[in-house]
Amino acid sequence: MTETIAMLTPGTTFMLIIFAVVVAMIAQARVSSSFNKYSRIRAQRRLSGAEVAADILRSAGIHDVQIDRVNSWLGDHYDPQSKCLRLSPGVYDSESVAAVGIAAHECGHAIQHAHSYAPLKARMAVVPAAMVASKMLPFIVFGGFFFGMFRFKPILDLGIAIYAVLTLFQLITLPVEFDASRRAKAILTQRGLVTPSEYGGVSAVLNAAAWTYVAAFLSSLFHLLHLLVLRGRD
Repeated sequence: MTETIAMLTPGTTFMLIIFAVVVAMIAQARVSSSFNKYSRIRAQRRLSGAEVAADILRSAGIHDVQIDRVNSWLGDHYDPQSKCLRLSPGVYDSESVAAVGIAAHECGHAIQHAHSYAPLKARMAVVPAAMVASKMLPFIVFGGFFFGMFRFKPILDLGIAIYAVLTLFQLITLPVEFDASRRAKAILTQRGLVTPSEYGGVSAVLNAAAWTYVAAFLSSLFHLLHLLVLRGRD
C-alpha cells in the first residue's frame, strides 16, 4: 500500500477525485431517472410502500419496528437505534413499483438488524465516529484552504484522519446496502408482491441507488489517497 501511494502524484489523485465526482453525478442522475420512471408505474398488487413494508416485517416475524412517514424526498431509511422505518411520501403513500422496491430495501435493513447481520453491527459501531468526522470536514476543508494544506501539516494530518474514518464507514456500508437490496428482491418475489415484469423495475431502482454508495466510497477513498500523497511529499 505504501509503495502504491509513493508511486502516485497529486495530479493523479486529483484526477481520481474528479472521476469520483463524475461517477456520483451519473449515479444520482440514474437514481432520479429510475425513480421518476417507475414511480409512474402502479404495481398490480395495489399496495402502498407502507403496506408492503408492514407485510414484509410481519412475515419476517418482526413486530417491534415502527413505520413512519417523513417529509423528505427519497429520505427513506431504517433507524436501528429507534427501530423505526422512515419512508418518504413518494414511498409511504405510493403504490408504484419504485415505492415497493424502496420500502422492501429498507425492510431488508430491519431484517439485518433482527438477525444481527455483522456488517450492519460494524456500521452502527462506526456511526458515531463518522458523524463527528462529517461535522469536522467543512472546517478542515476551509482550514486547508486558509492555511495552505501543502504547508500546514496538522491540518493535513487531521484531514487524513477524517477521511480515513469516512472511507472505512463507506466501505462497511457497501455490503450492508447490497445485502439489503438482495433481501428485498428475494422477499418481493417469494411473497408475490411484484410480478416478473415489475421485478425489472425494482432492480433498476435499487441498482441505481447502489451506485450512489459506490460513488461515496470512491470519493472518500480518493480524497484520502490525495492527502496521503501530499503528506508523503512534505
